[in-house]
Amino acid sequence: MSRSGSAKVVCVTGASGYIASWLVKLLLQHGYTVRATVRDLADPKKIEHLSALEGANERLHLFKANLLDEGSFDSVVEGCEGVFHTASPFYENITDPQAVLINPAVKGTLNVFSSCVKTPVKRVVVTSSVAAVAYNGRPLAPDVMKLSGNTEVLGAICSRVLQVMWYRLSKTLTEEAAWKFSKDNSIDMVTINPAVVIGPLLQPTLNTSAAAILNLINGSFIYPNTTFGWVNVKDVAMAHILAFEVPSANERYCLVERVAHYAEVVKILHEQYPALKLPEKCVDDKPFVPMHRVSKEKAKSLGIDYIPLETSIMEIVESSREKGFVSF
Repeated sequence: MSRSGSAKVVCVTGASGYIASWLVKLLLQHGYTVRATVRDLADPKKIEHLSALEGANERLHLFKANLLDEGSFDSVVEGCEGVFHTASPFYENITDPQAVLINPAVKGTLNVFSSCVKTPVKRVVVTSSVAAVAYNGRPLAPDVMKLSGNTEVLGAICSRVLQVMWYRLSKTLTEEAAWKFSKDNSIDMVTINPAVVIGPLLQPTLNTSAAAILNLINGSFIYPNTTFGWVNVKDVAMAHILAFEVPSANERYCLVERVAHYAEVVKILHEQYPALKLPEKCVDDKPFVPMHRVSKEKAKSLGIDYIPLETSIMEIVESSREKGFVSF
């Protein structure tokens, strides 16, 4: 594997998360020295899987930092060539979205960016989401959406539409704030906007997107009438690194290997694990939520060769079995 990051020092915020753990793993494999932030250095669930990575003893340095503590990222970012800002909460069914999702996401991003202004950072790569740009008050259409070239946040006008879609709103407002701050302060910023991220787990906890797949094989009798874009976590992590390394990388990269209804996901699971008892019915009798498509052109220009959805589903199931989240 290329040692493209040899002797380079970078920062990864929220390093214990699903995407961030893979990003740290690949950065170490590429020879980078990584300064990684977590909320609690005393929590083994946050750090043990990171400390066990190849190269961690020599080139991984863990720091405690809180998104809402002003200046807490200053010492971590100082001396780094690049910053990968992945830290952002992702919860559903919450009672106080402003405090749990929106404030940490928006204010935390501006806090990290304020630290980046104080040191000559080459580029900041932000982990965003397709959710930040796809929901603009209009139905998702079957034609190809090219969401990657425009740095105006398409969803920023739709907070009223997203009243009950707090995660999407948090990602929308965060990207809006990040683009404004980066332009006002001449920060070279690139965003990575993945769809639903699945694939193997490194962290010892079950994240939301993995749980969505496991719900289908843990005795559920129905599947949601929902259509999502899907992408492998390894592709998402690699896209972050390429977005930092490729000089011409710019603006936004939406990552979607395939758009698929839950019915197709169930079908793939049945083909891979025919003995499993899987849901046979949709949650309602309405027509399936229509398909949409997202352009792959810009992501492929970065060098991403997508892992197929079938592989991603098998990887997340096998990984979950190894970690004891599911047994069959």
